[in-house]
Amino acid sequence: MYKFFVSDNQIKNEEAKIIGEDVKHIRDVLRLNVGENIVICNKDLGISYIANIEELSKEEVICHITGENKTSTEPNVNVDIYQGLPKSDKMEYIIQKTTEIGVKNIYPVALERCVVKLDKKDENKKILRWEKIAEAAAKQSKRDFIPQIQKVINLENICKNVPKYDIILLAYENEEGNTIKTELQKIKKRDNVNIGVVIGPEGGFTEKEVNTLIASGAKCITLGKRILRTETAPIVLLSDIIYEFEL
Repeated sequence: MYKFFVSDNQIKNEEAKIIGEDVKHIRDVLRLNVGENIVICNKDLGISYIANIEELSKEEVICHITGENKTSTEPNVNVDIYQGLPKSDKMEYIIQKTTEIGVKNIYPVALERCVVKLDKKDENKKILRWEKIAEAAAKQSKRDFIPQIQKVINLENICKNVPKYDIILLAYENEEGNTIKTELQKIKKRDNVNIGVVIGPEGGFTEKEVNTLIASGAKCITLGKRILRTETAPIVLLSDIIYEFEL
């Protein structure tokens, strides 16, 4: 069954209104008709509903909500990724793939060795683009939630956020002994686990950045014998976490 995201203000009195690009997709691509069922997901609350198409025009699709969709596609662990700003379109790839896997929030991070420097104008454009990529990936993977793409932050902001997590993991190429499995086993039996993951840019972290994060409570981990690219590391790390908690 096809799934579409709407805002909370588009749902009222058991009626949901779909507008924008999704209308054309419903009419011209999927060729759905009045009387067919779809899944409506309230992207503000993360709640999904079964809905029946009642009206279909060029501007909007009106649906009647017949009940809540009890089947959740969300992982049972909340994972936020703090990604050092990479070059080129790598951030788009990271957002797309980690959304498919199950990330909750993505924080672009300006670190010392980041080549990319965004001013406010560029940042706003990028975030709008990244949000569209996250929404498309969430639809494709039939998630109940669109990951939030946060504003660009710095190292100090990460350190301030450390206390809100059960654990925050720092993927560091110079760490040899401590593994992700070791750290996850310490928190695996808890409910509603919140995990933060910090990934460096192409040039990695400076020693000062690593020491600052450790002093704030982050745990250095190795991802194995091989050095992973900045766009590969978050996908591997998130996959490992989901495997440990969900499968």
